Amino acid sequence: MSENLSVLGVFSLLSVLAVGGGAAVLPETKELVVGTHHWLTNDQFRDIYGLGQVVPGPNMLMVLVIGYHVTGYLGALLAFLGFFVPAGAISWGASRVWDHFEGSPWREALQRGLAPLVVGLMAAGTVSIARTAIEGATTIAIAIVVFGGVYFVKRVNPALFVLGGGVVGLILLSGTGAGQP
Repeated sequence: MSENLSVLGVFSLLSVLAVGGGAAVLPETKELVVGTHHWLTNDQFRDIYGLGQVVPGPNMLMVLVIGYHVTGYLGALLAFLGFFVPAGAISWGASRVWDHFEGSPWREALQRGLAPLVVGLMAAGTVSIARTAIEGATTIAIAIVVFGGVYFVKRVNPALFVLGGGVVGLILLSGTGAGQP
């Protein structure tokens, strides 16, 4: 039962820290799940994160997979509740206050002040995932091409670049053992 309480506690903490969305807490998620509790390996975390990016719905539904990996269905439920209920309650309460102060100069200042924080947290999440996913020249090249395509080619759906990068990675890396557990 203590593992279940740990799952609930970890994901409740991450929920409260997730200013700007789940990507903002990816480095801390990885640290807690891989480094502190040893529930997953780096490769497992990377694979679960990748799965969360390609399935429909919020990408942070990956917490269900992590919770399931730790203690089964109860762990999945507790991870889900821990990650989404506190953030939902805080968001609901904050939106009530936010709407009340519409047009206030401090609201505009707060909004402008939080923007760089959110961008920085999201960048840290990207770096954290990149450290586990990029292993050698081939994966660096794939990452650069996919990033360039997503960033510079506006008339093509970004999902096609991501899918293409995955297919190229599968073809080029399937015999090398890169990324294999």
